[in-house]
Amino acid sequence: MKMFTLRIRRWLLVTLFVVVLGIFVARLMSIQIVNAETYANMLNGQAISTQTVKATRGEIVDRNGKPLAVNRMGNDVVLDRAYLPPERQNEVIMELLYLFERLGERWTDNLPVTSAEPYQYKQGQDAEIERMKKLLDAQPYATAEDAVYWLVKRYKLEGFTPEEQRKIAGVRYEMEQRGYTWNVPYTFATDIDISSVIQIKERSYMLPGVTITESGVRIHPNSSIAPHIIGTIGPIYAEEYQELKLKGYAMDDRVGNAGIEKRFEDQLRGINGKREIHIDAGGAVVREVENEPPVPGNTLMLTLDNEYQLLGQEALERQIDWLRQNALSGQGKEAAAGAVVAVKCKTGEVLLAATFPSYDLNTFSQDYSELLAMTEERPLFNRAIQGVYAPGSTFKPTVGLAGLANGVIDESAMVSCQRVYTYYAPGYQPGCLGYHGGINVVNALRVSCNIFFYDTGRRVGIDNIESMAIQLGLGQATGIEIPEALGQISTPAAKKADPNNNEDWFAGDVLQSSIGQMYNWYTPLQMANYAATIGNRGTRMKLTILHEVRDYAMNNVVVPLKPEVEAVVDAPPEAFETIVKGMVAASGYSGTAARYFGGYPVTVASKTGTPETANLPNSVFICFAPAEDPELAIAVVIEKGWHGYTGAPVAKEIFDKWFGLDKSGASQTKDTSQPSPSPDVSTPAQNPAPETSTPADDTSQSPAESFFHD
Repeated sequence: MKMFTLRIRRWLLVTLFVVVLGIFVARLMSIQIVNAETYANMLNGQAISTQTVKATRGEIVDRNGKPLAVNRMGNDVVLDRAYLPPERQNEVIMELLYLFERLGERWTDNLPVTSAEPYQYKQGQDAEIERMKKLLDAQPYATAEDAVYWLVKRYKLEGFTPEEQRKIAGVRYEMEQRGYTWNVPYTFATDIDISSVIQIKERSYMLPGVTITESGVRIHPNSSIAPHIIGTIGPIYAEEYQELKLKGYAMDDRVGNAGIEKRFEDQLRGINGKREIHIDAGGAVVREVENEPPVPGNTLMLTLDNEYQLLGQEALERQIDWLRQNALSGQGKEAAAGAVVAVKCKTGEVLLAATFPSYDLNTFSQDYSELLAMTEERPLFNRAIQGVYAPGSTFKPTVGLAGLANGVIDESAMVSCQRVYTYYAPGYQPGCLGYHGGINVVNALRVSCNIFFYDTGRRVGIDNIESMAIQLGLGQATGIEIPEALGQISTPAAKKADPNNNEDWFAGDVLQSSIGQMYNWYTPLQMANYAATIGNRGTRMKLTILHEVRDYAMNNVVVPLKPEVEAVVDAPPEAFETIVKGMVAASGYSGTAARYFGGYPVTVASKTGTPETANLPNSVFICFAPAEDPELAIAVVIEKGWHGYTGAPVAKEIFDKWFGLDKSGASQTKDTSQPSPSPDVSTPAQNPAPETSTPADDTSQSPAESFFHD
């Protein structure tokens, strides 16, 4: 037993010796071979510092390579806590603020409180106000004056004037939001003028901890083009950092926070590199070694066309301005906003998506508070992709297709229009704009006869209408890569979900739903794709805003465009041909869009709509061309535009350019200077008053009737 114990001890000693020897050998190899240069530098009095080399952010261009968001180098003013004494922090900030005011430079101040007494919260900044109250541990009812009081206490600003306190508090608050620490500097201002850089450097003795750094600056050569789509980049806030840190971001990085910039952040950001800086004992840089070169982000080529996007924006603004100046009060003069979208029918590419009013990307940061406060105009709101609107009579092709596909009607089926729909008499009797007599689906689309679609909708039923609307892409995701509103289809479920409604679904609701009222709410983007799907005879494409992804130099395609079919509508070809025939008739000499497309050298299929709203009727217009084999589909919405055809001039300008026509069209002879209704559409002045009494069986109760002016 004793002998066995001795052997065990001997074996353990030998093992321990081998392990220790191995450690010494490994350490010796590390010193002499692996890290020989590092230790040689230490013996020579050198130090090595590793720096992150920021990758260049990828750029954004249009489908033809024209720049939308690109880079240039700029000068930033940075506060470095390692060199800024805490006891002098407020003093240095105030000195810097005075200097910036003299130089006419801007600095970052996102405090949601007005800049002068009496202090008030800035309008439209509820989220920012809540964030500030949470930081200050303030009560929900705390006033702006309370907030400033606690900010003064928090940052020890008692020795400054009230004006100085507010300015310093704005900077200190932002520093705290950005996670300012020993390791995270704070960017006080970006892209300052070179003359200001000189002034700041000359006063460096007064501004300890204030440094100038170079960084990439995002610029937009034409900053008014598609700002809602391109989006913006911005700093990382403290509450975001924990998640972004796991993805390799530094606290002082900038990230996309809206639009394409946010959606394709992973493609745009690139990969940071690393650089070793060798510094001798005297503090001089001996050499730089780039161990890992940065990889720039990819370039995104959008489906947008720079020229068409600008044309759409300008044409929309021109038409709204025309209505304001020339339309009658209550009949378009109040038009104030709108959107236009054009998509390529065969590929689903979004050629343009314009919103009015809009804003300028290059001045977005300094204008942000003012833009946010414009709560009525809402220039920051992307109406083209996130606005939802009742389609009005532009929904009638859906009901017509549902009737044709389900065998309820055919092209020759007639409905008698005597201006009042009497099926539910003596109760609910909605009206039409004219006495159309016996009318089929083609002519009903031409003159936008309500009676025909009341009757067809009643007979086909809301379930079949809903099914057809879904297949046509209404109330459905389009596939576009940036956030979009979904809207909804008018159904009993939609009515039940309305928190302001306390009624059941009635038979009369089907009638109103059949002419695009009730709970039908769709985006201009959906309506453009809806028109394209009809033009494609039932093939619905998945929409895209991304044409392709290329490397930074645009030499190689990383992600190509692959058009995708989203759905094929379950309806026979002849049903689509019938609907297209009616929409072509609507553009003809006696149709609702006659003034703009009667005699146009390209065959245009269109439909007007004038949905009622809580205020004044909107104008909705959809179209595609050439009707025989469509290339482009367009949807135009003008809020408070009154007549559906008032959107037609916007679409016409786009078609003129697309087909290479002059502004009047090659054979257009009609005067397009002033919108007016089709000669076959009577005015609503003599419409009979609606009957709103409820029949005994209560199946026809519905909201009070409104008359429509297509």
